[in-house]
Amino acid sequence: MFKLLKPLLLSACFSLFASSTWALEVGDMAPNFTLPASDGKTYELSDFRGKQAVVLAWFPKAYTYGCTIECKSLAENGDNIRQFDVTYFMASVDPLIDNKGFAEETGADFPLLSDEDKSVAQAYGVLSTSGVAKRHTFYIGKDGRILKIDTDVRPETSAEDMVKTLTELGVTKQ
Repeated sequence: MFKLLKPLLLSACFSLFASSTWALEVGDMAPNFTLPASDGKTYELSDFRGKQAVVLAWFPKAYTYGCTIECKSLAENGDNIRQFDVTYFMASVDPLIDNKGFAEETGADFPLLSDEDKSVAQAYGVLSTSGVAKRHTFYIGKDGRILKIDTDVRPETSAEDMVKTLTELGVTKQ
């Protein structure tokens, strides 16, 4: 019987370890990151631990239709998001120079993070097979744990949806 099970067991073990990342879930500690941003600063997630909630909104590519709509939504409605005790970012695997220009073009008054080596996108499980980030938004509590993962982001209502989610999660207002 072991002769029959051995190939199945080996295959199962190989499948488990072949994946370089595990899927993040609500309640998991959010992977730390240190990334440069469009505002000239570098941000580290651990700097916010114990101080503020963080929203990390991944987007596929600067200067594309859906990403432009999403970025403008967040820029035009940022005052509603800033009512909460939260810091929010958009993030992509685009070069920093692209995100700087994109932030300027869309009027983004919040930082766009650049993960050029794609390591953070991999850690968050958002790196697609085409090499760009999937449009997912992570809500991270003050304790560094993931409160919610939104995998169905609608670019045109992203700011309103973010406000609704922050309210539902009970993130305190300033």
